[in-house]
Amino acid sequence: MSGAPGAGVAPRRFAFLGLCLLIGTGLLALMLRVLAPGGWTGWEVLLLLAWLGTLPWTTLCAANALLGFALRLRRPVSDAAPPGPPRGTTAITLCLRHEDTAAALARLVPLLDGLEAAGAGHRFVLWLLSDSQDPVAVGREEAAVAAFAALRTQRLIPVRYRRRAGNPGFKAGNVMDFLDHHAGGLEFFLCLDADSEMSAAAVLRLVAIMEADPLLAILQPLIAGRPAATAFTRMFQFGMRAGMRVWAAGQDWWQADEGPYWGHNALLRIAPFRAHARLEPLPDGSHILSHDQIEAVRLHAAGWKVRCLPDDEGSLEGNPPTLPDFLIRDQRWGAGNMQYWALLRLPGLRPMGRWQLLQAILLFASAPLWLVLLLAAVLNAAAPGGAAILGAAPGATPGAALGGGALFVLLAANWLALYAPKLLGYAELLLRPDQAARFGGRRTVARGILAELVFTTFCDPLTMADKALFLVRLPFGARTGWLPQNRDARGVRWRDAARLLWPQAVLGAVTLGGLASAGGSAWLWGLPVAGPLLLGIPFAVLTAHPGFSDRIRRAQLCHTPEEIV
Repeated sequence: MSGAPGAGVAPRRFAFLGLCLLIGTGLLALMLRVLAPGGWTGWEVLLLLAWLGTLPWTTLCAANALLGFALRLRRPVSDAAPPGPPRGTTAITLCLRHEDTAAALARLVPLLDGLEAAGAGHRFVLWLLSDSQDPVAVGREEAAVAAFAALRTQRLIPVRYRRRAGNPGFKAGNVMDFLDHHAGGLEFFLCLDADSEMSAAAVLRLVAIMEADPLLAILQPLIAGRPAATAFTRMFQFGMRAGMRVWAAGQDWWQADEGPYWGHNALLRIAPFRAHARLEPLPDGSHILSHDQIEAVRLHAAGWKVRCLPDDEGSLEGNPPTLPDFLIRDQRWGAGNMQYWALLRLPGLRPMGRWQLLQAILLFASAPLWLVLLLAAVLNAAAPGGAAILGAAPGATPGAALGGGALFVLLAANWLALYAPKLLGYAELLLRPDQAARFGGRRTVARGILAELVFTTFCDPLTMADKALFLVRLPFGARTGWLPQNRDARGVRWRDAARLLWPQAVLGAVTLGGLASAGGSAWLWGLPVAGPLLLGIPFAVLTAHPGFSDRIRRAQLCHTPEEIV
């Protein structure tokens, strides 16, 4: 196997690093312009250190977005699949654990029918891989599988079902058990989750690209959210979809054949995956929760390629239907990503592999730093003389003490950098009529953008605080089990929202109270963060409410191409 990335990748990576450093230097200069006048307090030093900890993620967002935006405006980023039917046999694997099996199987029908209609059905076999343990859930699952198999007895793609007696290694163990015992004669497997949907055209494209490159071990397309019932999910995945297309285009330019893997909606080559992606327990005996990234970097280390196609055409998933469900999923992911600290020193990993693990850590580790930054800013403002940084003297206007509003410029620049993938993804939609038409036209897109930005203004402080508080509790035994997800749209009761989000409300009240004690207009600077924290409980209830969600849907806010077809 080849042990080094392509010759043209190193200059790209140095160029990307230079762009990150340029962005970071500019933001640092603005931060020093805000903090340095009048000398330094202890709280300002802490504020600066916490902010510096968030800077790598912020600059990564901005640099990926700028590169991806330029690439996508110049040409759509895609790989043309070579013509011809599949030569090898692919297993379509669907992982199940206490799921609504009938609904998951129904989502497979268009894929299976499409493959057969394309004349490729004889090159695929469906494997249903169950880790279900609860007897009642197992009974429902087996009945659904039997009914589904009976309906497809005369079709080309055979249906196979296997259930493990236990679930060691969680999903990664489920997949590896299948590869060890049931994958004879198969070349690839398409890994799907219970909420996955893929089109036949998308799958055939992946197989064609994989067969054209014998060193390619994982081919991962982007994954868009499928049409959603709740306002929360519609608005969340509208912004995520715009941001990921731009982010992934930039990331693919400099990561190339050492790309990421997200665990599903991806095609994998069985032989190298079985040989190199087997996950042993961690030193403390626990199983790895977030298996996908470490599987990818081990394949990098063994000389195999892992590619991410910056295109979500025909690749869908279901996102959490409510804010509480989203926070629970984020906590699970956060617990898994924090395990990567123990894996950074694994021997044999390439520098890009270690960076990929570190990047996954930064996605969550930045949250406690933002919380420290927020509290340091409040305590500094409440300290004698500290409020001057906010222009908070009685009667002062925000930014007055900064001679030209350096604080406003800093906050605006940091916000633009952090949200650059989403903002430039929106810009691409508005600048390209052909793309905007897929989402209902420019006017519909613009209305969706405004709704989603309001949504993000409220949602992100809540998710940031929840990540931070969970990671603080994690070393002290916060629950991190890999439990089944709620995939059903239903409302959120007030008492359930209050039980989950009262810490955010308390944090918002403390923030506003501390800034108000500084006098003048200091509290105005904290309002964009503290306000959403205080209103998190009604926000969770409203965005899951069926009536409000119906109005959002009827107004065609955050419309997607899948709804228009």
